Amino acid sequence: MSWLNEYQSKLTTADRAMEAVCSGDTVYIHPGSGTPNALVEALVRQAPRLSNVEIVHMLTLGNADYTRPEFEGIFRANALFIGANVRGAVNEGRADYTPIFLHEIESLFSTGAKELDVVLLQVSPPDRFGNMSLGVSVDCTLTAAKHGKFVIAQVNPRMPRAMGDSFLHVQDVHAIVEAEHELPELRFEKADPVQLRIAAHVASLIPNGATLQMGIGAVPDAVLDCLAHHRNLGLHTEMFSDGIIPLIESGVMNGARKSLHPGKLIAGFMLGTRKLFDFIDNNSLFEFHPIKYTNDPFIIARNDRMVAINSALQIDLTGQVCSDSIGTHPYSGFGGQVDFIRGAAHSRGGLPIIALPSTAKNGTISRIAPVLDPGAGVVTSRADVHYVITEHGIANLHGKTLRQRAEALIQIAEPKFRDQLHDFAVRARYLDPKPVLMK
Repeated sequence: MSWLNEYQSKLTTADRAMEAVCSGDTVYIHPGSGTPNALVEALVRQAPRLSNVEIVHMLTLGNADYTRPEFEGIFRANALFIGANVRGAVNEGRADYTPIFLHEIESLFSTGAKELDVVLLQVSPPDRFGNMSLGVSVDCTLTAAKHGKFVIAQVNPRMPRAMGDSFLHVQDVHAIVEAEHELPELRFEKADPVQLRIAAHVASLIPNGATLQMGIGAVPDAVLDCLAHHRNLGLHTEMFSDGIIPLIESGVMNGARKSLHPGKLIAGFMLGTRKLFDFIDNNSLFEFHPIKYTNDPFIIARNDRMVAINSALQIDLTGQVCSDSIGTHPYSGFGGQVDFIRGAAHSRGGLPIIALPSTAKNGTISRIAPVLDPGAGVVTSRADVHYVITEHGIANLHGKTLRQRAEALIQIAEPKFRDQLHDFAVRARYLDPKPVLMK
């Protein structure tokens, strides 16, 4: 049977495909802009006949109706990274959160530690050889598809054809559903003045020929805006967004001086707009790989001048970084922060950076805190932290004592909070008391 005949034999409707899901199953959903919302909606329609279905995913886009209160006992989400669409359910106890390094997720599937009964994914139409691309989001999904018991592919002509290790053959899936709709987009707000100052400090450290990893949000995009006069930048990252397009079009980001995959921009997935999706379509400058490769700290370290730029919710005076929870309330996830902080630390000429605004809640709370809030999770340990950057400057904590760390972090805190941070540091014996001035 040719692949085209096989394709036709597997073609079905979304509702019929979802009949493969049984009570007690574990279902994986393709995340990010690859979220197959036609399949997700069909899964929710199966609720009357189902119970105790676990839904495993990273950050998905679109409605996550399976987390609504009326589906308690039918569906239970297990977020490996928490997005806004499931955050309420996690914090209300109707969904779960699994803290895990991003590069270790795929081993859960490949070892059978987390068995996947049904895998829902979204792909491009097959090429003339029968290969379908996972497009905007290879991430952990390629591995999930290889180890899932029943794989359902939503074929969408709007999905770009991404280059690299991004392909599944028609024979690798069990059911095919054709559904054309726009991919979920993620747009970032323009950077505010505080974020622009943070970005300028970050950019001041980045050398020509650096290879970049950028996290999610306004600050990473603002950093990219500050790099227009750099030369020969590269990319090795878990994800990227629209901000890289101007640097590529101007020739600034070309990967020419990369020590690993020279001339190629390496990523696991993207989060952005239609403009970005079209930009990577059949673009041989890009190579997409599973996260187990892009986020392996030993692979990352093979990039000379690796610059890892990540954010945080809170950091204490010893350098402990919380970036996945607000107190006891899970907010996001580990993601690739530690993967890249450690990889950059072992890169020749590497720069591991944590960048964050000095305050939260309209300036009423200092993000540089005496201690982390009760229940706050330490994502990046104080031994892993190197550079911490706020709008007030740059602190290099690596190899520094607790006294030196406290001094450096107080200097980049919001000025109105510095005295109380200093007072705590004195009480904690990090610092000596302020000297008494002799008259």
